[in-house]
Amino acid sequence: MGNGKKSVLSSLLMNEEVFLNRHLMFGQDDENEIVTENAAFVHGEPCQDADGPPRVDSAVEILQEKVTKQIIKEGHGQKPSKYSTCFLHYRAWTESTQHKFDDTWQEQRPLEMVLGKEKKEMTGLGIGVSSMKSGERSLLHVGWELGYGKEGSFSFPNVPPMADIIYEVELIGFDETKEGKARSDMTVEERIGTADRRKMDGNAFFKEEKLEEAMQQYEMAIAYMGDDFMFQLFGKYRDMALAVKNPCHLNMAASLIKLKRYEEAISHCGIVLSEDENNVKALFRRGKARAELGQTEAAREDFLKAQKYSPDDKAIARELRLLADHDKAVYQKQKEIYKGIFGPRPESKPKRTNWLIMIWQWFLSLFYCLFRRQRQKSD
Repeated sequence: MGNGKKSVLSSLLMNEEVFLNRHLMFGQDDENEIVTENAAFVHGEPCQDADGPPRVDSAVEILQEKVTKQIIKEGHGQKPSKYSTCFLHYRAWTESTQHKFDDTWQEQRPLEMVLGKEKKEMTGLGIGVSSMKSGERSLLHVGWELGYGKEGSFSFPNVPPMADIIYEVELIGFDETKEGKARSDMTVEERIGTADRRKMDGNAFFKEEKLEEAMQQYEMAIAYMGDDFMFQLFGKYRDMALAVKNPCHLNMAASLIKLKRYEEAISHCGIVLSEDENNVKALFRRGKARAELGQTEAAREDFLKAQKYSPDDKAIARELRLLADHDKAVYQKQKEIYKGIFGPRPESKPKRTNWLIMIWQWFLSLFYCLFRRQRQKSD
């Protein structure tokens, strides 16, 4: 390994070690400390009402004779130029049958695309992406000529011949590189270093409460640390990669909790816990997300496990007290409900005496007695 590569590795290891030693695991304002902790990536799946393409009312922009675009969510910053390395999520449907044939959100694996070097069947998608800003989500209509062509594809994905395509696309972000260098062409040090820079940019956005921008940076960092890359690492290199990747996931979880996207936050915590089952931050944040969803028993389990490894942490103790108070409130409410259902029978009020009826009954009795006496005499 050359001296340049050694210096990069040494710098990364030294910075991470200093960072880990200086960072407090939890504090009174834990959510504000998230920026400086260990974490990793992934933008959650956008909401949709059905399996088909989303309905969009925005104006139609003609990008090319066979490509049109409608913006679903505005992005920010500049647009990528030719040979930029773009990271994006997308869903794809055949326009005629509304059959979904690809979904990177479902796979939780964003696509890497170098503009100008994309596959032939993604020419139309590349035209659409080149018109987008970071964070933008749009609906693209692509003619078959710029998609899978006259013959289609009968393997994976399965696309019929001459099929026009609808894409729902979100541009996570991009790197401007003149030579269009893909992740697969980078060295280990280059990929980890690039991801670490993205993580630090995300931390800066997080401090400014720009959560969407922060998550985009964390997603980009995680994209560089994909499963295919992590499987090849071991020893020192794997530790270096995890020191970048896991903090991004944890910071993503913190951002998603602030945005009340609790299911996605739980997913990111789960990714960290799959690598480190005793990670206190991941347990704590998953517990908070579960508590917000009303999953109190699962939340309590996470908090208790986190407390086992960090017994003096005040934030964990506070969350456990909140759960205990919640349990008491629920118990009291149930007690009041059951008291009304199974309580003692109310005493019946004494009926008021109706004197008119009593006099009438007395006259009838008297008349009956006189009638009986008269009949006895006759007999």
